[in-house]
Amino acid sequence: MISDTIAAVSTALGEGGIAVIRVSGPEAIAQVHPLFRSRIPLNEAESHTVHYGHIIHPEHGERMEEVLVTVMKGPRSFTTEDVVEISAHGGIIAVRRIMDLLLQQDIRLAEPGEFTKRAFLGGRIDLSQAEAVIDLIRSKSDRAFSIALKQVDGSLSDKIANLRQTLIEMLAHIEVNIDYPEHDVESLTAEYIKDKSKEVMEGINRLLKTANEGKILREGITTAIVGRPNVGKSSLLNALARDNKAIVTDIPGTTRDVIEEYVTINNIPLKLLDTAGIRETMDIVEKIGVERSKAAFGEADLILLVLNAGEELHEDELALMEQIHGRQALVIMNKMDLPTRLDQGQLLAYFKESSIVPMSVLEEEGLDKLEDAISQLFFEGKLESADMTYVSNVRHIALLKKAYKSLQDAYEAAEMLIPIDMIQIDVRLAWEQLGEIVGDTAADSLLDQIFSQFCLGK
Repeated sequence: MISDTIAAVSTALGEGGIAVIRVSGPEAIAQVHPLFRSRIPLNEAESHTVHYGHIIHPEHGERMEEVLVTVMKGPRSFTTEDVVEISAHGGIIAVRRIMDLLLQQDIRLAEPGEFTKRAFLGGRIDLSQAEAVIDLIRSKSDRAFSIALKQVDGSLSDKIANLRQTLIEMLAHIEVNIDYPEHDVESLTAEYIKDKSKEVMEGINRLLKTANEGKILREGITTAIVGRPNVGKSSLLNALARDNKAIVTDIPGTTRDVIEEYVTINNIPLKLLDTAGIRETMDIVEKIGVERSKAAFGEADLILLVLNAGEELHEDELALMEQIHGRQALVIMNKMDLPTRLDQGQLLAYFKESSIVPMSVLEEEGLDKLEDAISQLFFEGKLESADMTYVSNVRHIALLKKAYKSLQDAYEAAEMLIPIDMIQIDVRLAWEQLGEIVGDTAADSLLDQIFSQFCLGK
């Protein structure tokens, strides 16, 4: 049972139009009441109403801030408890003064994600919906936001609930046959288990089908832009970002470190890494930059190898092509506005023709072809329909795979007519693994870990 009241600032700290302070708990209204002076006393206010007034000092009645206070009585609130939201002027001093007074009223500072955790514990949302709240906040594209919003609304929860219901029916059938073996026809029970296991496995497969795309839309594609100095890597980053994020000069080795920038291409978020030109150098600083570039190159999901179409391939570039071979990569033949000296036949020995993109970053030519090539590489040119339920969370994907394996074991055991009390173990394990996605069978340590990822005030 939760008996204490918590408070936190729910808007970003710093100067702004307004700041919102959220208070939640069984006694939230009663504890904020002495601090608020308005035409209607707070403890007499109706639920879901907004009141103009002032935060006052409870001892000497001094006006501390002009505010709007929203009252939401449980269980019709986000946390299912009484909630008071104080909208004050945006600024550090105003927020600090109000928070100081709240903490003097036996209200404690909320932990990261504690409001959402209380919503989960109160039964308003399940664990997959709570995790989707994080994805809403961190969304880097419209599509990622839409996917997270569907999960907050319970699209994934509903599908998991249906799969678990089928497993519950299986477990009930098995239990009856264990308790009354004289009525059991072993072959019929085995066929029933096989049919139902196959049905749930197909449902899990439909969810896992979208896992790769969902993970990309949620987390973005880490994209390393690599190549020799002065081939146009920084110019490419600037062109994709539509901004001058990286310094561009004719001097080789200008980029000394890895520069990061997030962009969205065809609704796909990319984390671009502009790396230092890879070459042998005696410059200590540039050498460190080259080493960092190689590390980024190793961790990237996608590699954009930039070549100068006006020059023949250098031995450093041939070495890079050897390393890239077999990985997700696109080759950009930059500076196509110059006479071409690059031998494309050498490229085709390492890359498919569809992976080679001719461009002139200076003339802004070929950017659309690059964007289409990235979409084709990861999504075969298009995303699934907007109403598709994407599985994007790594934890969910791992649990779905475990549940699938448990049901596969149950299916194979039924084929071999293994005693059903042994098969029951695998079916129950699958039910628990799916339950961990929505939080029905999740350990307290897991809940603490998940909610600690939230920002303070959410």
